[in-house]
Amino acid sequence: MGIKAALPRFELYIYTAVLGLALLWAGSWIIDASSENVNRKAFRESVKPGWHYFGRRMDVSDFEWVMWFTTFRNHILFALSGHVIFAKICSMLSPKIGIDGCKHRSLIYMLYGSLAVLITMGWTYVSLILSHCIIIYSVALMKRKWLCFLAGLTSLATIKMEPFNTWQEGFVTGSFDLQDVLFYGGCGFSIMRCMSFALENCEKKDGNYTFMDLIKYNFYLPFFFFGPVMTFDRFHEQANNPNLTRKEREMWNITIHALVQLGAILVVDVFFHYLYILTIPSDTKLVKQLSDWSLAGLAYSNLVYDWVKAAVMFGVINTVSRLDHLDPPQPPKCITMLYVFAETHFDRGINDWLCKYVYDYIGENHDAILKELLATICTFAVTTLWLGPCELVYIWSFFNCFGLNLELWVAKLFSLPPFSTIENNLVSEAMSRRIRGLFNSVNFWQIVLYNVLALNSLDFAQLVAKRLLFKGFPVSTLVVLFVTYCGIQLIKERERKQALLDEPEPVPTPEPGKQKAE
Repeated sequence: MGIKAALPRFELYIYTAVLGLALLWAGSWIIDASSENVNRKAFRESVKPGWHYFGRRMDVSDFEWVMWFTTFRNHILFALSGHVIFAKICSMLSPKIGIDGCKHRSLIYMLYGSLAVLITMGWTYVSLILSHCIIIYSVALMKRKWLCFLAGLTSLATIKMEPFNTWQEGFVTGSFDLQDVLFYGGCGFSIMRCMSFALENCEKKDGNYTFMDLIKYNFYLPFFFFGPVMTFDRFHEQANNPNLTRKEREMWNITIHALVQLGAILVVDVFFHYLYILTIPSDTKLVKQLSDWSLAGLAYSNLVYDWVKAAVMFGVINTVSRLDHLDPPQPPKCITMLYVFAETHFDRGINDWLCKYVYDYIGENHDAILKELLATICTFAVTTLWLGPCELVYIWSFFNCFGLNLELWVAKLFSLPPFSTIENNLVSEAMSRRIRGLFNSVNFWQIVLYNVLALNSLDFAQLVAKRLLFKGFPVSTLVVLFVTYCGIQLIKERERKQALLDEPEPVPTPEPGKQKAE
């Protein structure tokens, strides 16, 4: 059945009302739990003084958010602003010394990026990064993909696994709060970029890309420490494009995009003063006292927050890169809009990298079950190494790999007779959409539970699963699934409208010989 199947308008109104009331109800429970337990002993480390005049404390348990927008906000803004200003000054001065700044702008970005990394982390760190680049570049010259993967994944393993990562970290002198994050972020993303370079070099038919191409690609500062990963072929094409004319209203769109990021930061700041969604799950005694509604809302809000954090962090970086005339990977798709594993990701750059070089390469058209199984296993094996092998990551990878394959198996099963015959001949398009929505509701909560264990803790995920599936069955289970079903139908309605905009339905032509009504 097509995506353009419509539902009656009053039915959609009911779904909207149910979903809105359910979200408000769950949110009120979380607000009450946050306000009533703010002085608990378990909250002391992660709930700090916030809005003094309003008497509100703030949830500061997420180190990454605090790092980006509180502790090191000025440092990060200074570095990114310096990148834009340095590039602008060089582009203005280069014609006076006989250099085409537009043609060599990737070199200008590399000079500032390498200088910033050198000043921040020291020459030993830069030497370490260059050593990884040289090794993978040397392998890339052989133009054997399996060798490039072997060299790249081995280099990545030395950063993610003991004792090699501790040994390499010892090369970085000095000590400051952000050092560990910058060290592992810079090394990890550099190796992924080097692998992209090596694999693209294998595809190059005439000659090889130069080592300077790799250095210019890797030391682009906005992407260096925190990503996202932009594959080499896209970066090389865009960074070396001499045509720097902007599209109509492009600067206006960039400005609006920046204001949206600022608005999202302010909204999250407000929420952290009223909803302690990151601190509450760490207090097992308190979590056990919460209602089923609160637990479901807490699990869902944890995923929504992680999406918002990724969208804002990458959104800030993307704003800078768009000023550089690049088209970076977009922020991840909102978790609220997801009900299939195939579209679930929190880093679109890494997702694009994995799809291009592993998942799509092995799975091809994704129709064969065995090829799909092999493709997903290999994809999540690389993802496990990227995230850092540990028990929690193993569990997360297994369940998400299983969920992705289960989707394919179920889709294959229902595409065969008698199911396909029943759907095509006996079920209307609207009813088919409703039935699919029921399956999608179950799938949505699989996505929530499989991912909240990595974003929060395994104990919290187990507690939510037990309460919703066993202890709260059947009332809590069915109510939560019905609310989820309402949300999914609204998502499908949005997708239907977008599909109609992208591919308008053809207007039927009048039958020949039939006269128009006067």
